[in-house]
Amino acid sequence: MKNINSLLITMLTSILLPFTGMAQMDTTTYELTIIQEIVNKAGKTTMGLTVNGSIPGPTIRFKEGDYAVINVKNELAVETSVHWHGLLLPNFYDGVPYLTTPPIEPGKTQRYEFPLKQSGTYWYHSHTMLQEQSGVYGSIVIEPKENIHNYDKELVMVLSDWTNQKPMNVLRNLKRGNEWYNIKKGTATPLNQVIGRGAFGAQLNFWKQRMEGADIADIYYPAFLNNGEQTQEYAQFKPGEKVRLRIINGAASSQFWMTFGGDDPLLISSDGLDVIPVKRNKTFIAIAETYDFIITIPKNGKIEFRAMAQDGSGVTTAYFGKGETLPAERLERPDKIGMMMQMAKMKMRMGAPAIKFHPNDNNPQKLKNNWGMQMAKMDDGKMTGMSEKEMKPELKMGEAHDKTMNHSTMAASEIDHSKMNHAKMNIPMNMDKDMAGMNMYDEYNYNYLKSPNRTTYADSIPVKNILLNLTGNMQRYIWSINGIPLSETDNIKIKSNEVTRVTLNNLTMMHHPMHLHGHFFRVINDNGDYSPLKHTVNVPPMKQVTIEFYGNEYGDWFFHCHILYHMMGGMARIISYDTPRDPRLAGSQVSKLIHETNQYYSWGMLDAASHMSEVNLVTSNLRNQFNLNVAYGYNKNFEGEITYERYLYDYFRVFAGINMENEIRNSMEEISTVAVAGFRFFTPFMFNLDVRVDNKLRPEVRLNRAIMIFPRTAIFGNYEYRADFGWVNNLPTENSSSSTTYKGETTWSVGLEYFLSRNASLMASYDNRFGTGGGLSFRF
Repeated sequence: MKNINSLLITMLTSILLPFTGMAQMDTTTYELTIIQEIVNKAGKTTMGLTVNGSIPGPTIRFKEGDYAVINVKNELAVETSVHWHGLLLPNFYDGVPYLTTPPIEPGKTQRYEFPLKQSGTYWYHSHTMLQEQSGVYGSIVIEPKENIHNYDKELVMVLSDWTNQKPMNVLRNLKRGNEWYNIKKGTATPLNQVIGRGAFGAQLNFWKQRMEGADIADIYYPAFLNNGEQTQEYAQFKPGEKVRLRIINGAASSQFWMTFGGDDPLLISSDGLDVIPVKRNKTFIAIAETYDFIITIPKNGKIEFRAMAQDGSGVTTAYFGKGETLPAERLERPDKIGMMMQMAKMKMRMGAPAIKFHPNDNNPQKLKNNWGMQMAKMDDGKMTGMSEKEMKPELKMGEAHDKTMNHSTMAASEIDHSKMNHAKMNIPMNMDKDMAGMNMYDEYNYNYLKSPNRTTYADSIPVKNILLNLTGNMQRYIWSINGIPLSETDNIKIKSNEVTRVTLNNLTMMHHPMHLHGHFFRVINDNGDYSPLKHTVNVPPMKQVTIEFYGNEYGDWFFHCHILYHMMGGMARIISYDTPRDPRLAGSQVSKLIHETNQYYSWGMLDAASHMSEVNLVTSNLRNQFNLNVAYGYNKNFEGEITYERYLYDYFRVFAGINMENEIRNSMEEISTVAVAGFRFFTPFMFNLDVRVDNKLRPEVRLNRAIMIFPRTAIFGNYEYRADFGWVNNLPTENSSSSTTYKGETTWSVGLEYFLSRNASLMASYDNRFGTGGGLSFRF
C-alpha cells in the first residue's frame, strides 16, 4: 500500500507539474517544426526532414534549475516524435511513441515540459522509425548554475552520417544481404585478397561459423557531417582563446575516431557529466555519446579536427582559428583481414542465435557459456576461467548516489587518483592466454573517464543482477538480446530503491552503443568507486561491460542499441518498474512500437540473359517468409515455385508450397504441378541446403552457394538432385513402355556476377536445363 500511494503521488505530481513548475522557476520556451524539404548534403538533391528548416535542428539552450517548454509541430504527412536524449525528466515526456508519449500526428503540435535537474551537453532526435537518419536531430545545452571550467567561448558540434537513399531502402538492402555497401566503401574482403594475405585458413574458420568475415560498419555513406557540412571553418576564434567544444555523435549508424591537431585537448565531460579533466587526443565516440573538450587556439595556425568513421570509409573535418593548418593525426583504415586472422586464433565460438526455437526459454548464462570467448575447460566439461562473481570488480559500497545529479567538481588535490586494486578482482592466471588476440579492442575501454565524486551506492541497498547477451544475424539482419528480439519477449522488471546491475555481453562481431532512457548508470571501469556515470555505453565485439543504476523512477523506459538499424532489427528491451500506465497514454498501444521491429520487407531480383530469364520475389519478417521464383529458358524449359517458410531458428526453417515445371525437356506441352514441403538450413561454411519431398513422394536435395572472389565479382553455383522411386506413378524406361523402380534427375548451374551498382550486375551462367548465356541482373 505504501508503494502504491507513493506511485500515485509521483504520477499526480507529474500531471500537475506544468501548472506549478513555471511559478517556481524561470521558463524557457522553444518552438520546433518538423517538415520534409529538399536538401543536398552529399552532392545530390534528395528529400530530407528538417527541424526549423535545418539539419541538424537548432541548438536549444537552458539553464540548470529552469523549466523547459518545447512545442513540437509536425508538418509531415506521417506521425513523428522527439526524444530528449540523456535528460532526466518525467516518463510521459521522454518521447518514445506509444511507450511513454503519444506520437505527434500530422498537423498536430505536442507540448513537452519539464524541470531541468542537470547541466551539460545533450541532444534530441526522432524516435519514430528511421526519421533520425533523414535529419530529425539537434543539440541541447544546459548551462550549470555555477561554471567550474575555464574557457572563453564554446561551440556545439553535431557529428552525423548522410545517405541519399531512403532509409527504409537502406534497411531493406541490409535485410536481403546485399554486399554492395562494403563494395562501395572499399571494405569488402574478397577471396583473392584473403588468399593473398595467407588468410584462407582464417576465412574457413569464419565460414564454418557462418560468418563472412570481420565486420565493423554496415552501411555506405557518401558523406559524414559536422553541423550539417562535410567540412567546417571556424575562423572566428582568436589566438589564445580557450574554446569548449561540445561534441555530439548524432549519427544513425556511424561511430567515429576523433583526433585533433596541435596540443592535446582537455577532456572535461562525458555524456553531459563532468569527469576528472584529462589531456586526451585520439578518442572514440560511440553513437549517441557526447564529449566536451577545451582547446586553446594557437598563436600561429589553425587546429584541424578530424572525425574518421570507425571503418575508415570517410571523415568529416573542422578547423578552428586562422593560418597554417596544424594537422590532426591521420588514422589508418582498420585491417579487416588482419582482424579476421587474429580472431580465428582465439578460443571463440561465433554465430550465437538472433532468434531461438523457444523464445520463452530464456537462459542467458547458458547462452554465454556456449558462445563467445571459450575459456579453458575442466575434465568434466564445465566451463572454467572467470566465474560470474570473478568477472565483476570488487566494489566498495559508499554513500548512495545523489538522485538529483549534483555534478559539482572537487578540487584536483582533494581527489583520490588511485586505481582499483586489480589483485582483488580474482582474475585467473590463464585469462591473458585465453584472451590472446582481443587486444584489438582494448582501446575501446572507458578507463580514461573518472568521476569527480564517488558514484557507488550504500551497501544496504539490494542489488539485482541481470545478464544481457547481445546477439545478431548478419545474413538476415536481425538483432536481439539473449537470442530474443523485442517482439518476442516480455519487459525486464526492476524495482524502485534497488540497484540493477547489468552485464552486457557482446556475442557479435559489431560494436553496440547501448542507451538506457531516463537514467544514468555507472560504467564499471578501473576507477572503481569513481567509475563514470553515462547514459550510453559502447560494448565492443566479444567483450562485456558491466553497468549499474539505482531505481528511482516509475513507468516503462526504453533500452536499446543506438545503431538505428540494429534497434529496428530488434536489439531493444523495455525496462519496467511495473507501475500503472499513465492515463494520458490511453489509446497509445505499445504493440505499435514493437511492430516497428518486426515489419515485412520485400525485395526482388530479375535476371535477363541471352539464354533464360528468372525472377525472384521475397517478402519476409522475423519468422515468416514468402518466396516466388520463376525461371524460363528460351529453349522451352520452365520452372516456377511459390513457398511459405517459417523460421524456427536462425538457420533452420520449414516450408511448404507449389512447384511447377515442364515434364518433357525442351517442351512446354506438359506442365506438372506438385505440392512440396521440407526444410531449409543455412549450414556451416555458408551453404543453403533445401531438403524436400513432393506429393508424388519424390525426395529432393538442393544446395547453393555464392562467394565473392574479386572486388565486385562473385561466383555462384546450384545443385539439385531429385529421386523418384515410383511410389505413386509408374516409371517408364527410356524408349520403352516397360517400367523401372528408380529414376534420378540432376539439375545444376554455375555462374559469374559482376556488380555494377547497388541495383544492377552483369551476369553469365551455364545451366544444364537452359544452356549458356549472359545478361543483366536487376535488384529491386
